[in-house]
Amino acid sequence: MSGALLCLALALVLVPAPRSQRRFGQLFTARVEYRIPERGRLFRVCACVGVVIVLAVFGTGAFLAAGLVAGTVGLRARRAVRDRRGKAEQGYLLDALEAVIAELRVGAHPSAAAEAAAREVWGESSRAFTVGAARSRLGGSAAEGLRRPDSPIAAELARVAGAWQVAEQHGLALAELLSAARTDLAGRIRFHGRTTAALAGARATAGVLACLPLLGIALGQMMGAAPLHVLFASSAGAVLLPVGAGLACAGLLWTDAITRKVLI
Repeated sequence: MSGALLCLALALVLVPAPRSQRRFGQLFTARVEYRIPERGRLFRVCACVGVVIVLAVFGTGAFLAAGLVAGTVGLRARRAVRDRRGKAEQGYLLDALEAVIAELRVGAHPSAAAEAAAREVWGESSRAFTVGAARSRLGGSAAEGLRRPDSPIAAELARVAGAWQVAEQHGLALAELLSAARTDLAGRIRFHGRTTAALAGARATAGVLACLPLLGIALGQMMGAAPLHVLFASSAGAVLLPVGAGLACAGLLWTDAITRKVLI
């Protein structure tokens, strides 16, 4: 029954659109926008074909195990990309603060200093200082322009905005406050780097332990115990394979959660 439903879903995906709908799309849709859904349809077709092949060849147990492993790998990959982006954005913020401090110490107006810093850096820091400079030129608060809650460095920008707001409200030296904020940010980056290096061994150990079942399966196969036949061709394997994969993935995610608490 499930195989028939999957074939029906695949057929619905593969059925081309009516001719009138295609002509309407050609008349009122830009060519660039018309190609994007084709890529999405190709991806959906490949995914459906892969699902049908896995279910037909290996069964539901292997399909569930593959889904758990793919989800875990994708989640960890997205986290790694987000962490790398955060580190790059922190570096841009350090450069921006250095540029602002240098401009302020030679007598530049805060709005001009923020605008000069925005031209010298990239990423969220450039956009934040551009907005801050514009708000300052229009008579508003540059600190409010630096606050970006949806940014990967929202906490760091909030600290800089707090220092900027204190200088605006109490008339303190903005260069000194931003210098203290930059020193604090540099210290946090160094601490994060040292902690990440110290936790590299624990993360590597967790990865090795998660892959040990694969080594056990390979040894059992070479000894003639036929664990692959049990996992892929028996009713017990339909339960044992997704349960084992789920436990391994849960161990990896649990290790990531523990180590990330230390880095916060």
